[in-house]
Amino acid sequence: MSTASAIAVAVTFVWLGMVLAISFLEAPLKFRAPNVTLQIGLGIGRLVFRALNTVEVVFALVLLAILLSGPTPARIAVAFAVAFVMLAIQLIAVRPRLTRRSDQVLAGNDGPRSRVHYVYVGLEVVKVAALIAAGILLLTV
Repeated sequence: MSTASAIAVAVTFVWLGMVLAISFLEAPLKFRAPNVTLQIGLGIGRLVFRALNTVEVVFALVLLAILLSGPTPARIAVAFAVAFVMLAIQLIAVRPRLTRRSDQVLAGNDGPRSRVHYVYVGLEVVKVAALIAAGILLLTV
């Protein structure tokens, strides 16, 4: 395995682990902690997801550079493309809507619950599947 491939495998699985730990463990569990109000949970969530998304963009750029630096099997490129597109949709289309909604809640405005969060989670599930596929495929090359 080349150095670039080893880095790609490491970055892929670290990215996967971060998404699983934050999106599917930390995010739902923080609201079950004693004395964590909705406002506190939203404030923590905004900070954590801003940091996660920043790291995800860095990981995506590292992986993209590795993919573009040499011949990459199409199946690996497609798996990463799916992960990159899911991240882009989350950052460009979904997160701004979640931020507007959390701004309203933090300002004390009650309203109907937003279903946009479910879109974000759905995109996370697809991204996780793509990262698993990409990581496994990288290990088989």
